[in-house]
Amino acid sequence: MTVAVKCPPRERIIDAARDLFRKHGIKGIGVDAIAEAAESNKMTLYRHFGSKDDLVFVCLKEAAAEADAFWEGIKAANPGDAKAQLRDWVRCAGEFVTVEHCNCELLDAAAQLVEIDHPARQFVEELRNLYRVRLIELCEAAGAADAELLVDALTLLVEGARTNWRSAGPGGAATRFVKVAEMILDDFLA
Repeated sequence: MTVAVKCPPRERIIDAARDLFRKHGIKGIGVDAIAEAAESNKMTLYRHFGSKDDLVFVCLKEAAAEADAFWEGIKAANPGDAKAQLRDWVRCAGEFVTVEHCNCELLDAAAQLVEIDHPARQFVEELRNLYRVRLIELCEAAGAADAELLVDALTLLVEGARTNWRSAGPGGAATRFVKVAEMILDDFLA
């Protein structure tokens, strides 16, 4: 007989919160729904996380750790080849923007957490700046004519593709993200 082993409550709460935040937004879901989805209760949630804001912060830290692993994976798959790393980034971004829930937890948090002094918002802004610098450095290493402008173009393209996928789905322009991004890369790396 096999007995299913449940994850510890803290992990279940984080997993449930991340899933619900992606689907409904940070502001669109309450702690009752998170506790229920985690097969837990509010008291356990508050024991592990002092507030919903604390839970949001932990969820964003997990998303940031996954993003770091993403960057490391691209570097490991293409050691010493900045152009290949950049093209791999484009390919991965293309896969990301064309999935059912193509929500970037960090971008969504930046849009939803409007309170300037919210600790999670400050964390997200620091990460966005870090990722921008990483991408600029990668574009420079790949020989981009104007790395900052290339990063601006790719950022606008990714965010536009995410929005297009949400509104138009598989019939929209987001499905051509990689092709358009490759054209932009070819122009900047020529």
